[in-house]
Amino acid sequence: MHIPLVDLQAQYQTIKEEVRVALDEVLADMELFLGPRTLAFEEAFAAYCGCRYGIGVSSGTDALTLALRACGIGPGDEVITVANTFIATIEAIAQVGARPVFVDIDPQTYTLDPAQVSAALTPRTRALLPVHLYGHPAEMEPLLAIARRAGLRVIEDASQAHGATYQGRRVGSLGDIGCFSLYYSKNLGAYGEAGICVTNDAALAERLRMLRDHGSRVRYHHELLGSNARLDELQAAVLLVKLRYLERWNAARQSHAHFYSEHLRTTVAALPVTRAWATHVYCYYVIQVEQRDQFRRLLEQAGISTGIHYPLPLHLQPACSYLGYQRGDLPQTEACAARVVSLPMYPELTEQQLTYVVEMVHKSLALCTPVADR
Repeated sequence: MHIPLVDLQAQYQTIKEEVRVALDEVLADMELFLGPRTLAFEEAFAAYCGCRYGIGVSSGTDALTLALRACGIGPGDEVITVANTFIATIEAIAQVGARPVFVDIDPQTYTLDPAQVSAALTPRTRALLPVHLYGHPAEMEPLLAIARRAGLRVIEDASQAHGATYQGRRVGSLGDIGCFSLYYSKNLGAYGEAGICVTNDAALAERLRMLRDHGSRVRYHHELLGSNARLDELQAAVLLVKLRYLERWNAARQSHAHFYSEHLRTTVAALPVTRAWATHVYCYYVIQVEQRDQFRRLLEQAGISTGIHYPLPLHLQPACSYLGYQRGDLPQTEACAARVVSLPMYPELTEQQLTYVVEMVHKSLALCTPVADR
């Protein structure tokens, strides 16, 4: 049996007729960007998140970059975030000329530890950028309190948490701007690249709309220097179809995660947790094992694909060496990065596939050679 980490074809088979009709309608109109489907998706997704405004963009990276620009973050400013995330989080900060400042994580949720933020504040700090990682929200209430006291912006990187909630509110609706990647493998994914920002601030929404379209409200009249970061109509059409299924798909992910956890808790030392104030939507189902490379090879031999999100924290990446961090600076982040493994997770997993994964995880861990005995 072969079980991929993500099976996009399995999902496509359940919605392909709706998708084909939606794409045919776009191609019949030939209104290919900033058209009616983009507007409809922006409104629908913003409402889903509990926000007034949605601004579709061309990628999650652009969502973060434009959100920082809209908030006036630029050269000389500092943005506090985590090193346990995809590099796009840091690229966005660097692209606006600001400096990322890393804070360690809660080792159970893998998200920004609020208790460590105050010590990282300086007169140059302008924003907090928490990442809702793997589908679990960051602990927002203390972060928002810090931001209020210090006069900081809060930009949420919700790229892996479409539909997750914090104290009953959708992620993305808690800070100044929520940023989502709509990369094809996400809980809500386009058929290619796409992203969206959500906000309740009319002025920020208007600035984001200009920034994504060459700094203009009216064609060929440019009020500021923006970029080409528009969401195209084909992707918006696909996303409108898929948004109708997001809650159902998230519920399936949660059911699969419950199955994994119930059957692995006696074998796997570190399973995903869900805080009492959160819902988890399992973009990834992440466990920790000691003999990770051997464990993954054994699962691969059994036909089961796995992933590592993420093997080398950003503060230790060559691209971030200019920031001056050293190994040991973020001990929780580094410890988790050495052990995390992502198991197959997508809504269309069958009971047979889930059972097989669980059986092979048990067998593989039993075959792994303890480090001390090698």
